[in-house]
Amino acid sequence: MLSIILCRTCGNAYPSNDDLPQVCPICADDRQYLLEDGQVWLDVSEIAGDHRFTLSEPEPGVTRIDVTPDFGIGQKTMLVNTPAGNLLWEPSGYIDDDLLQTVTDRGGVAAVASSHPHLVGASVVWAREFAAPFYFNTDDRRWITHPDPSIELWRDSRQILPGLTLVQAGGHFPGSSVAHWAVGADDRGVLFCGDTIAVVANRTASFMRSYPNSIPLSPRLVRQIVDAVEPYDYDRIYGAFGSTIDHDARRIVHESADRYIAWVTDAIRDPDERSLVISPVS
Repeated sequence: MLSIILCRTCGNAYPSNDDLPQVCPICADDRQYLLEDGQVWLDVSEIAGDHRFTLSEPEPGVTRIDVTPDFGIGQKTMLVNTPAGNLLWEPSGYIDDDLLQTVTDRGGVAAVASSHPHLVGASVVWAREFAAPFYFNTDDRRWITHPDPSIELWRDSRQILPGLTLVQAGGHFPGSSVAHWAVGADDRGVLFCGDTIAVVANRTASFMRSYPNSIPLSPRLVRQIVDAVEPYDYDRIYGAFGSTIDHDARRIVHESADRYIAWVTDAIRDPDERSLVISPVS
């Protein structure tokens, strides 16, 4: 296995033979954070055996890989099967030989991608192991932490396997994207959204610049996200952390966007709210 260094907070990989930055640039950005004890770097060999992985199949053709306990941000990795090969979507930073063998037994990897730089994990390791391209949006290239010849830059949209298309929507990051799987959900269409469109607790959608730091997006960017996915048929959405909008996802995304925009523009008021009179500061 390729030796790599991982940021403990976000779980993204860095090449071990390069000089490490003082602080992970992913975590220094206002969308992310560092743990209270500051920047900690880990060699992947240091955590071998500290985590385990489990597999589940939320629908035919999709294998979800959960690493427990969570490592880094804790995204759920998806392996999407097509006749032309598998997409590995948003792999964890944690990787070991057993996991590599398990994925090999399920057909290997023909393409690697993620929705945005936070959820890249050990993508380069997977790409090298299977001689597969790692698709990274060119508008986020300043956030590449593990430069490698396997990285293939793209913009706007890109069919990476038959029936699997990356779609740039922006918002959370300029290059934030979704993966559209045309035959998913019994041919009704699936979006793998990461944090581009977040599936929240009540199985509706939300949109943020920073989820952990509660920094909202502008109405313009929320409309941009919804418009970007509008040409694609989809009835189901898989979020980054295990939550799913199982059906009627297009309607729910539209209604969620309308709700979000109405609240941030003060276009609606809760009838139970009290009006507050705020005295000027003297």
